[in-house]
Amino acid sequence: MMPSLRAGAVAALSAADLDEKVRVTRQTAAQWRGRSLSLRAPADPAIPDRPGRPDRPELVAPRLLKKRALNTVNGRIALMHALAHIELNAIDLALDIVARFAQMPIPPSFFDNWMQVADDEARHFTLLRDRLRSLGADYGDLPAHDGLWQAATDTRGDLIARLAIVPLVLEARGLDVTPGLAAKLREFGDTETAAILDVIYHDEKTHVAVGAKWFRFFCARHGIDAASRFQALVSEHFHGQVKPPFNDRARSAAGLTPLFYRAMSSASMSR
Repeated sequence: MMPSLRAGAVAALSAADLDEKVRVTRQTAAQWRGRSLSLRAPADPAIPDRPGRPDRPELVAPRLLKKRALNTVNGRIALMHALAHIELNAIDLALDIVARFAQMPIPPSFFDNWMQVADDEARHFTLLRDRLRSLGADYGDLPAHDGLWQAATDTRGDLIARLAIVPLVLEARGLDVTPGLAAKLREFGDTETAAILDVIYHDEKTHVAVGAKWFRFFCARHGIDAASRFQALVSEHFHGQVKPPFNDRARSAAGLTPLFYRAMSSASMSR
């Protein structure tokens, strides 16, 4: 039993053994749902600068990662490895937002939402890792990049910026690309991996909705126009492009309307 939600989030965030990270994340989420944890305690450990990680995979610059065709087993393994890496980072990003901002005057439902996100991401990572193992591979076999954690570093002192970048840019991108990836996998006969992507896509819509809900909440609390603030924060903190094609329907259903992101794109393509 952890002394607090914050302590549990820090323990999971710090765990270098990935089975332990998943276990502590899911256990802490269940204890918080059952209201058997306080939000924080005086003896809570410090939040690590970086999440715990095993020795592998090797982390390299994004430009050094090879693109592989999905019509081969090795290509699909590479895709699943990349997705597992994204989900692992997503676990830690959700844990970090809970631990890092637990002392702010925030409604408890904020932590309900983000521990559910962490729980979902732990489940997604496990699904992808199990699928990799069924094909004779494992997470860590291929190189990966460290760009996703950069979002946490860049927004560590600004909750509204964290909400703008992680759920409303990074996770929203998943709404754009995941349905197409699932369709391609089915085209090549990999229905098992496609079914995992269906689960991830369904949950991603909820995660983007959580981000949009709380981003709007904090903007309203400070009397800030949400769309304008989003655009300013993305320009300041996101080291990439917000680019089409956009899944406008799924984004809008999650509360992320085109008013937020269309002005930041140089094109107006959509699905």
